[in-house]
Amino acid sequence: MERAKLSDMSFDEILLLVEYNHWACDRALDAVSAISSEQFLRPMGNSFGSIRDTVAHICAAERVWIARLKDEPTEGLAGPERMPDAAAARREWTELEAEMRAAIARLGPEGMERRIDYNDLRGNPQSDPVWQIVQHVVNHGTYHRGQITTMLRQVDAAPPASMDLIAFHRERNRKA
Repeated sequence: MERAKLSDMSFDEILLLVEYNHWACDRALDAVSAISSEQFLRPMGNSFGSIRDTVAHICAAERVWIARLKDEPTEGLAGPERMPDAAAARREWTELEAEMRAAIARLGPEGMERRIDYNDLRGNPQSDPVWQIVQHVVNHGTYHRGQITTMLRQVDAAPPASMDLIAFHRERNRKA
């Protein structure tokens, strides 16, 4: 099988994935904002313990990837304690959204094939093209937003509005 390269995905498609990721996270945070502090912090026995911890993980991981895209050092994942409530989660997410958009814009179309050399969180050397990193960030967010949806249902809260990629496309098409 031939190895994929950016020419298999346009820069506009990369930007669209970033837009989708932020749209979907906004929907998840809308649902999270409607729950109580007790529900937000309740231990759920999930990968990251609680809804708060899972939201905090998504944000912390995205911050690490943004730092790598900006050739800045990373110091691991920030702990969830920095996020005492959904309002703090929304503030952090808003910052991350702006930072990701700025990093991608700075790299531009020509930067998408650029390989980023870094050490993963276990200290292993890695080297990945930017476009694959962006795909990973979006996929990672999708995975954990699914967990958040399940935990919201487990605390008897309303799940987010559909975060399906097709729902994103349909909404964009209606606005166009």
